[in-house]
Amino acid sequence: MLKSVFISLALYLLNGLAGLAQTTPPQPVGPLPSENQLRWQKMEYYAFIHFSINTYTDMAWGLGNEDPKLFNPTNLDCRQWARICKEAGMKGIIFTAKHHSGFCLWPSKYTEYSVKNVPWRNGKADIVRELADACKEYGLKFGVYLSPWDRNHADYGKPEYITYFRNQLTELLTNYGDIFEVWFDGANGGSGYYGGANETRKIDAKTYYDWPTTYKLVRKLQPKIVIWNDGGDRADLRWVGTEAGYVGETNWSLLNATGDVPEEQLRHGVENGNAWVPGEVNTSIRPEWFYHEREDRKVKTLSQLMDTYYNSIGRNATLLLNFPIMPNGLIHEKDEKAALSFAKAVNDAFALNLAKNSRATASQVRGKSSMYDASKAIDNDTESYWATDDAVRNASLTIQFSKPTAFNRFLVQEPIRLGQRVKSFTVEALVDGNWKEIARETTIGYKRILRFPTVEATQLRLTILDAKGCPLISNLEVYKAPLILTSPVITRNQAGDVLIKSGDTESELYYTLDGSTPTARSNKYVDPVKTSSGKVEIKAIAYNPFTKQSSVVSEEKFDIAHTAWRILNTEARSAYQLLDGNPGTSWQQPKSQQMPADLVIDLGKEETLTGFRYLPAQNWWEEASIITHYQFDVSTDNKAWTRVSEGEFSNIKNSPFWQTKPFEPTKARYIKLRALKNTQEGSASGYAEVDVVTQ
Repeated sequence: MLKSVFISLALYLLNGLAGLAQTTPPQPVGPLPSENQLRWQKMEYYAFIHFSINTYTDMAWGLGNEDPKLFNPTNLDCRQWARICKEAGMKGIIFTAKHHSGFCLWPSKYTEYSVKNVPWRNGKADIVRELADACKEYGLKFGVYLSPWDRNHADYGKPEYITYFRNQLTELLTNYGDIFEVWFDGANGGSGYYGGANETRKIDAKTYYDWPTTYKLVRKLQPKIVIWNDGGDRADLRWVGTEAGYVGETNWSLLNATGDVPEEQLRHGVENGNAWVPGEVNTSIRPEWFYHEREDRKVKTLSQLMDTYYNSIGRNATLLLNFPIMPNGLIHEKDEKAALSFAKAVNDAFALNLAKNSRATASQVRGKSSMYDASKAIDNDTESYWATDDAVRNASLTIQFSKPTAFNRFLVQEPIRLGQRVKSFTVEALVDGNWKEIARETTIGYKRILRFPTVEATQLRLTILDAKGCPLISNLEVYKAPLILTSPVITRNQAGDVLIKSGDTESELYYTLDGSTPTARSNKYVDPVKTSSGKVEIKAIAYNPFTKQSSVVSEEKFDIAHTAWRILNTEARSAYQLLDGNPGTSWQQPKSQQMPADLVIDLGKEETLTGFRYLPAQNWWEEASIITHYQFDVSTDNKAWTRVSEGEFSNIKNSPFWQTKPFEPTKARYIKLRALKNTQEGSASGYAEVDVVTQ
């Protein structure tokens, strides 16, 4: 009898000690974020602002030889920039203090190529100072972009330039208060002015800048900073491999501390990486980074911006959204309107958390302790969390609604102070007494937001299928977001017919051809719109007759139709995909055709041309075939040719949008686009579309 009592007592003590062990905090798993990285991640959304000397030359990148006298922002107002960013829900601004042209928007004492030598404001301006002060006034954090590449400086490519670069970096990091992020662009080396040398210079981006020493300087001057760099040594943050506004659905905040980073790892991170390097999604509110008047009708629509939100912040990344500054020194009213509409739509989507007053239960709780029970995932405190015992890798958390509830958004977070753990999970809804799977995904991280068709259920269940350690969930939210109609896509085929498409199956399409804003009383789109062979301006909306809701207006301006155009230097019918008006189709010249590769087109009759346009293939697997350097010739008889444009399609691999190259008006019937260099040596030259601009 006494023996059995001792055994029972021993088992009781052992079980008590085991329970106590499981109520101790979970141990971290894998690499962890620094306090600087945690602080940055919680910002979620902030602005990029691009402004420089090339704003006045209508170029994507400055060459370094632009006359400083061109810089004349007569209405410059940094407080306008800060106000718009604040009202848009952004938490900070990163400013292009010096882009690739080398022109400095502060009066750097190390160069004459800056605002101190322009007539505007008698050379007394310091735009970096004005913006830093405006950010402080509006409660925004301030960051700086300093291009490592300088197409103006005579010493670029030599050791002396690194001293110059660090001197300028020191100016920016010591004279303008706290800097939350410094941005080092990965574009390095190429053609430039270089103090009058006018040549091409190449550098080894991995070794030339001596990044470890530069990083030490940065951290010494700004201890609370994070460093972004997609070239050279590993920084605090990573580029996600595209400027299109998204990161991979699977997104680990990890990379390996050394070695090359393949594009696949930029998009998705590395599950077992040994360094915490989270992704930052950088994209522009327009196709290009700097202002171009022709893009006033190309500002991202609300549906596009919402897609960007869910594909960045909703996929464990932050969103860095760019505003191009106009030559007058202001953000365009269309950009402002788009950003504020975006902010309202986000607020509307996440206005009412349907999980707030629900009841949460879990299949397993760490040590059966209330410290880690399911309620910690819905207590509005991201520092508390639901946790399981150490050995558990598969567990579920169930939300029970008080009544049948309709929802279409699911938000979930991990407490990343303890690492990123979840490898896969499902979300299910209890509909009419049966569990229905509505999502099956991989990573979570700081924040994951899922979209799905509206479902009405009495319960919702999150099941962790696999994790790198015991699962931890710090926050779970459920929403019913309002429907946002997708703006129509407008194209014009080679025959000159205009096609309008919408992603909303219940929507009707309406359009105008006279420049007026379309409504449900305008022309209803049924079949392709027959137009003349000349220029056409068309605006269109999607309209839901049941909700009486309209989309944002889409608008396109088309130049002359391609009806009579013929491609002369190939008989391949597939080549005409570059004239079909469909950005989703493309053509590659045969690999056997060595550089330079020509594309010769007969326009059918003589036209007065003022420019041409090139769109690269829109498929990521064709990135190698994108043309980066070109020559463009014209002819009236296909015998005597005149060169009217030559240069580069700047940043076109990372930003594969239409690039327009203007030139002086000239009469021509034949055009020749010559590819001099592609993004990958030895690849075939590729085209999604080629077009001309007529007078």
